[in-house]
Amino acid sequence: MSTRHLLSIADLSPEEIGFVVTRAMEMKRNGHGAPLAGKSVALLFEKPSLRTKVSFDVGIQQLGGHPIYMGRDEVGLGGREPVADVARVLCRYVDAIVARVFAHRTLAEMAKHSTAPVINALSDAEHPCQTLADLLTIRERKGNLAGLAIAFIGDGNNVSASLALGAASVGASFVIASPEGYDLPAGVMAQARRIAAAHGGAVRQARRPQEAAAGADVVYTDVWVSMGDEAEAEARRKAFKGYQVNLDLMRQAKPDAIFMHDLPAHQGEEISAGMLEHPQSVVFDQAENRLHAQKAALELLVR
Repeated sequence: MSTRHLLSIADLSPEEIGFVVTRAMEMKRNGHGAPLAGKSVALLFEKPSLRTKVSFDVGIQQLGGHPIYMGRDEVGLGGREPVADVARVLCRYVDAIVARVFAHRTLAEMAKHSTAPVINALSDAEHPCQTLADLLTIRERKGNLAGLAIAFIGDGNNVSASLALGAASVGASFVIASPEGYDLPAGVMAQARRIAAAHGGAVRQARRPQEAAAGADVVYTDVWVSMGDEAEAEARRKAFKGYQVNLDLMRQAKPDAIFMHDLPAHQGEEISAGMLEHPQSVVFDQAENRLHAQKAALELLVR
């Protein structure tokens, strides 16, 4: 059996995404056994993290496994040692590699040389584990995923790329409103539209936040300046002015719409003050669900 990697949310079939979401709900509600008993998982992090690091560490332990955390200076991916060599060594020690990296090509190189599953814990291209948690959160609140309208307000970044592909896979409608020059990559948009066409969903790009939010079941946003974009901070703040999610924008959505953000959040920029605590906010449920969704994904991938 060939090794299964999770570099993109599209590496999971629509059926597998549905399985992970359902299994995560079961784990959250009823607990679980110890499918990772006797297994070790390497956590390689080039970037700092709160939710990703803690949720994977705790989740692996809850599943009976042993997490081994290594920061940027401990491994030096592609610097102190070639990525291929790191992968070829680690896969002889551990049963899976969870990696949070700057460049997606690092993950692709690692997966090419690893006989253990490589799981993308964030790259510049995608954040599939976040999308699994997002879909779990939406399913909990809405009861289903197919046919829902998801509006993303902001940058066509790694988070929105995975969410577009994930929404397309479950038959939801996805629209992203972003200023010119910050659209989803053309390749991601084309892939998401192909997936959506096969599963009853729809994916489109908009310019005006109000157009995207109109009639939405979910209103989602992310930071305007991600890690690695600090040099563009002022230009980005200027470009995204008018793309803030606030009470006025939420009024464009359905009355029972939920508000989502993958955190960390910057009040006064992509959200107005108080949005995290708004009655329609599910942001902290969403953060908790990283734990449950990742446990279900680990159970699926690590054999």
